[in-house]
Amino acid sequence: MKSTLLLLLTFFIVQISLAQNNFQKAFSTAARATKENIRIPLSDATGNTVALPISIIKGQEEGPVFTMIAGVHGYEYPPIVATQALLKEIDPNKLTGTLIVIPIANKGSFYTRTPFINPQDNKNLNNAFPGKKDGSITEQIAYFITKNIIPVSDVVLDIHGGDACEDLIPFVCYYDNQKKPEQTALAKKLSEQSGFEYVVSYPYTITAKDPAKYTFKQAVQDGKTALSIECGKLGNVQEENVQLIQKGVYNMLQTLNMYTNGTGAHKNIIYRNSQVYISSNVKGIFYSDHKAGDTVSKGAMVGYTTDEFGNTLEEYTASTDGVVLYMLATPPINIDDTVMCISSYIEN
Repeated sequence: MKSTLLLLLTFFIVQISLAQNNFQKAFSTAARATKENIRIPLSDATGNTVALPISIIKGQEEGPVFTMIAGVHGYEYPPIVATQALLKEIDPNKLTGTLIVIPIANKGSFYTRTPFINPQDNKNLNNAFPGKKDGSITEQIAYFITKNIIPVSDVVLDIHGGDACEDLIPFVCYYDNQKKPEQTALAKKLSEQSGFEYVVSYPYTITAKDPAKYTFKQAVQDGKTALSIECGKLGNVQEENVQLIQKGVYNMLQTLNMYTNGTGAHKNIIYRNSQVYISSNVKGIFYSDHKAGDTVSKGAMVGYTTDEFGNTLEEYTASTDGVVLYMLATPPINIDDTVMCISSYIEN
């Protein structure tokens, strides 16, 4: 038994070393105006495997390293489709600096059409950071990104959308990390210049020793400028949201003087800095007359859940005034599901 465990541990160490070398070789090449696509092989002790796709685009001149990650949740399609379009469109000869692009971080979720989790190990990649070197397949993906991608990045953009059951209004968000004022100021600037109407900030309360859990929160914890786009909904590809994501990326690259295809900031930015979440305590059938983008008032009923016979099990009321950033938009509901996120602005 001990010899088997030792062999497995040796295998993982060799595999991770090879993966790191493959990435470092592609990233460190001195050649400019190039694009290289690589796949990083990872596998865990239960036999799960994945080839993590990474594209490295080097511009004509040296400059910032901008990392884009899509498909952390594989059922969030507009970010994935937008990233595919960007990979085709961006001309290395017109780029300054380097782009690192992970077009689908959670291939297990994507190819099985599974919301939120990777069905290979039933773990949520956006809850797995910083990951584990010898962990399950999802934990290894998180570990590789934490140890190899984030350290060489100047800016990390994590692109999400509403999953299969979520209605969502497009927004861009960042953590208000008071301990890293320069990085936070740049994240705010990139958010404001993204072209998105809603700019949302979250409080940053974790310590250096706490698990970051979320992809771009790991980058913030590691001292990088990081932010996230949330755009798309309900497990569909909406062309207008694909285009909005593309525009957001181009605007950020232009703000960093890396590319010149931006269109500028939204003319009427709406700021939000306080989010309240309503969660379910029951399992049943969810009903609501609301949709993402609606304005709700404190105390108003925003939905309810029944059992299979139509008997009301639970009602949900807004605990604050605000706008619905995202919400559950399909009938099935389980205990601890997020019913709704209500966002508002509080003057500091």
